[in-house]
Amino acid sequence: MRVRLNKQGSVTYNLHLPDVVDVIDRCEARTGNVVVVQALEEKRVYDQLELVTGRMAHISRDDVIAGALGSRRALRGFVGRVPEKLAVGDTLHVLNLGGVIGECTSENKDFGHPLRVRVLGMAVRSGRILSIAANAVPERKSLGKSAPIVLVSGTCMSAGKTMACCEIVAKLTQRGYRVAAAKLSGVACLRDTLNMRDHGASETLSFLDCGYPSTAGLDDLAPLAKGILYHLNRQKPDVLVVEMGDGIIGGYGVTSVFHDSELMAATAAHVMCANDLVAAWGARMQMESHGQRIDVMCGPATDNDVGRAYVESDLGLAAANARVDPDRLADLVEACLDATPKGDRQPRPGKLPRPPRRR
Repeated sequence: MRVRLNKQGSVTYNLHLPDVVDVIDRCEARTGNVVVVQALEEKRVYDQLELVTGRMAHISRDDVIAGALGSRRALRGFVGRVPEKLAVGDTLHVLNLGGVIGECTSENKDFGHPLRVRVLGMAVRSGRILSIAANAVPERKSLGKSAPIVLVSGTCMSAGKTMACCEIVAKLTQRGYRVAAAKLSGVACLRDTLNMRDHGASETLSFLDCGYPSTAGLDDLAPLAKGILYHLNRQKPDVLVVEMGDGIIGGYGVTSVFHDSELMAATAAHVMCANDLVAAWGARMQMESHGQRIDVMCGPATDNDVGRAYVESDLGLAAANARVDPDRLADLVEACLDATPKGDRQPRPGKLPRPPRRR
């Protein structure tokens, strides 16, 4: 049958779907497959969908929506998975703003239950079920020669990672660098990469461009990351600013990047965003356990002098706040870039000392 779509979730943006799509009853419960659903309700909170244009739109009852099957494991959001089996008439949930559709397994006290939808079928083209993996950026085993990477990670979601990335992109661009940017982990949404582009990034990509609605449950992000960065390097940027969505402890595969020697060798600066001082201390210890460094501490932990003083005196790390002093953040990042010789992207030796005990 043919179905007219009222809304297309941004998770499907690479497919360039028409307003009217062919839909079949035969459903395959596979990550990335495009599912057409109808909204069963209208909510007042977490009621919006990011469209393929990047605009946000309210989901009304009975809206027909194209999304993609996927999983989510958000500490401050919904938890959900791709169901084992799927049939027309089944009830699923909108797990995120980008239109990732799945079976909710854990709700959120601030948002209530995720918006419920009824499965109408799977979108097809030339008789074949559509998947967001079609024409995806290929993964790679090797990164090859790369522009220096500015890696921005965080202790949790909503720790200020995207803001830090955007300010670094903006300031380095103002200083004459050609900057490309990427988001390597999380759950699909165009908002962050569009924000980076608005701040001056010459090109942006995310795991969505590799055909993943999210990186939840992925054990090894390195091949995906190398595919994205290899593609961006073809544009000859001076710097790659890379955001790791979610936290350094979580279900989105972030830790695997720190275990990849090639990716870390290409990393000239590591910016860590921490929500508070305990998180800052824990992040430092976590990175030490991986044999990796933190070059700059950022995020809410550095919002005022109290936090910055602790980071600098007790943790022995440079502190900068993207909101309060983005120029200092850019200065510290640029100093790391200057300290890394071209063609020699080896990580600086030495582990971080343990924080001194407070008396």
